[in-house]
This record gives sequence, structure tokens and C-alpha cells, in this order.
Amino acid sequence: MGKGKSLLLGIILGGAVSAAATLLSTPESGKNLRSCAREQSTEWKGLFEKLKNDSLKLKEQLTKTSKEGAVLVRELTQEMKSSVEDWKKTVEPHQESIHQYLEDIESSLRDLEDKVKE
Repeated sequence: MGKGKSLLLGIILGGAVSAAATLLSTPESGKNLRSCAREQSTEWKGLFEKLKNDSLKLKEQLTKTSKEGAVLVRELTQEMKSSVEDWKKTVEPHQESIHQYLEDIESSLRDLEDKVKE
């Protein structure tokens, strides 16, 4: 408990000493210093307001872009499915003929093997 009290006392005493040193070493009067502080405060408030507005605009743009991206992905997916289906329909009749052709070749080879064995 003693360490906590001495730490708190050190912080308070250090703050008071630094405040006094700052007031005594400032090159301007208190009136000018307060005026500068007010101006600086106004600038900071403006900066934070601009930052807030810019972040809201960015959030809106990200939301809009993500929605547009989702729509584009959905459309692309539909187009790809349609293209694959069209391709399947185009290739399917040829697959049957190729399959039949291969079966004919296998049959011819079997017949040829049988003739060679005789």
C-alpha cells in the first residue's frame, strides 16, 4: 500500500512541478497562449470532423462496392453455369459417337485377335 501512495504522490508532485515550469518558461503571455490553444483546438476539431466525414464516405463506398461485387459475382456465376451447360449440350452428342466408335474399334480388335489365333 505504501508503494501505491508514494507513486501517486510522485505523479501529483511531478505534474505540479511540470505545470509550474511550463507556465514560467512560456515565451507568450497567458492571453496569447489561450488564444493559440483555442485556435489549435478549433483546427483539431475541424480535422477530426473531416476525418469522421471521410471515414463515413469510405464506409459507404465500401458497402456500395461490396454490394456491386456480390451482384457481379452472382451474374458471373450464372453466366459460367450457362456456358458449362451449353458446352455439355454441344459435347454430349459427340461423346456418344466417340464412345460408339471406340466400342467398334474394340470389337474389330477382338475379331482380329480371334482370326490371328485360328
